[in-house]
Amino acid sequence: MKLIMSTLPKVLFLLLGGALVFLAGCEKEEIYEETRLFRPVLNEPLEAELNTIIVNMGNIRRANSYTIEVSRDSFASVLYTFESDTNYFIINEETLNGESLLYATLYQVRATAHADEEVFDSRPSELGDVRTERFPSPLLPPSEGDLLDGRVRVRWQVVGAPVTYIRVFAGTDERLTTPLDEFEVDEMAQDSGVFVVNRLSPLTSYQIAIYSGPNGETLRGWEYYTTTEAAIDLTDPNVIDLSNSNDPDTLTAVVNAATDGQVIVLQKGVQYNFPADDLDKSITFRSSSGFGEQKPVLYTTGNWNIVPGSTIDHVRFIDVELRGEDYGGDYVFNPNVSDRTVLGELSFENCIISNFRGIIRIRTQMFLGDYIINNSIVHTIGGYGAITADTDGVGNAAFDNIRFTNSTFAKMEAFITTRQNAQSVVIDNCTMNEFVNPDGLVFRWRGEDGILSNVINGITITNSIWGPAWDLGETGEYAVRGIYDGLENTTFTITNTYATENFAFVEGKEIPGFPNQRYNGTAEELWVAPYDLNFNFEDTGFAGINDAGDPRWRPF
Repeated sequence: MKLIMSTLPKVLFLLLGGALVFLAGCEKEEIYEETRLFRPVLNEPLEAELNTIIVNMGNIRRANSYTIEVSRDSFASVLYTFESDTNYFIINEETLNGESLLYATLYQVRATAHADEEVFDSRPSELGDVRTERFPSPLLPPSEGDLLDGRVRVRWQVVGAPVTYIRVFAGTDERLTTPLDEFEVDEMAQDSGVFVVNRLSPLTSYQIAIYSGPNGETLRGWEYYTTTEAAIDLTDPNVIDLSNSNDPDTLTAVVNAATDGQVIVLQKGVQYNFPADDLDKSITFRSSSGFGEQKPVLYTTGNWNIVPGSTIDHVRFIDVELRGEDYGGDYVFNPNVSDRTVLGELSFENCIISNFRGIIRIRTQMFLGDYIINNSIVHTIGGYGAITADTDGVGNAAFDNIRFTNSTFAKMEAFITTRQNAQSVVIDNCTMNEFVNPDGLVFRWRGEDGILSNVINGITITNSIWGPAWDLGETGEYAVRGIYDGLENTTFTITNTYATENFAFVEGKEIPGFPNQRYNGTAEELWVAPYDLNFNFEDTGFAGINDAGDPRWRPF
């Protein structure tokens, strides 16, 4: 009896387990519904080698093919579509059927995995951005300093075959199919690796390419260049554009054909002869923009004259060099007219004026209103100085106002002479050295005493520095005649104006109150090389280093 009771639970357990196994074996096998493929993902980040893109995706076991798409606008549009039966795909000329991807260009790539049935295809997977590499080239990317309104400076490393041609393309011509212009590269540029491309429009994007070979058949590289806003609108009907002209004799015909008030733009580095015919209209000469090349030069073996009886509002020179052949006989202007002739303004802005007997000499019935020199260098000027009005008597040649600012005057035999009253003379922020020679003069008002010998509103000299005389005779004499004649009733206002230790006046020819500051050293101690026109400061402890003299020489 005990044996039966002890084995009964074991038997019941075995019967119950067997029943459960039987029931489980009677259930139907479960079949799961097929779903979409997962979106493709990358095994490795998108990679570019030159202008080839490598797409390396993870393998999806149930995928039998992939669609790969390429865009440049984040798939607002699709550039290329490829079908691939592998998860590793290269986009190059072969897969593009002879076309190629652009260099240095950002592309976007996406992929879709395909199942046996379309309904189970993955959704598109954006794999990211990739930029193709820059074309292997010695061409240097342009800097801000290489870009002007109508010109750009193309620079390259001088390696390999010489660069023989440069071609200009529209900024939108990405495959460089249609040249807009072509330039043959001369030997000097080939050796230097620098060439200036002109004939461009302001605020315009270009692609500029360099080539080697006798006919420029081998492409060496290209870059994008965007020109700047024009300093002057060359398409303005008031502008005469000579920025691509190097004809030295063109100005006579151009000025004769110009209308009153027109602006003539000259090419940098080109020397033009002064117009041969007398002037009877307002005119402005100015330089084209450039990369530090020499200013355009206006050259004369004589001078320019003005048509008698004319009334001219202005003659302006901007960013040009004016140069005479003969320091003993040439002028910029030398009008001697019997009929009343008026020039309202003569001005020089950012100019170099050199090698003249005088800048302007006026006689008889020639009258000048405002005479302005700003931000300029004037040197090697003879005995007629910056200006001479050279006829005695009431109603004869005269000027009204002189304003010389932010400029350097050196190696001048004389400065200002007249036989008439003037209205004002202002000298501000100027450097003067070898100014004037001991036999010359600074101011000479030689008209009738007390009537024609003064500056009505006074002479003002401020923020300037004066060195010694121009010792042409090498006599060791450095004293100058400040006031040679006149100015008996003229007021002088002199502030923050220095003279060097070797500056002096001839006795009895002083300018009252000048200087109001003294520098206790010579010109050689103050400036780096004053007799070579280098007025950078040698003495960095000079009290006026930051607020006196021509600002171009200041350290800040």
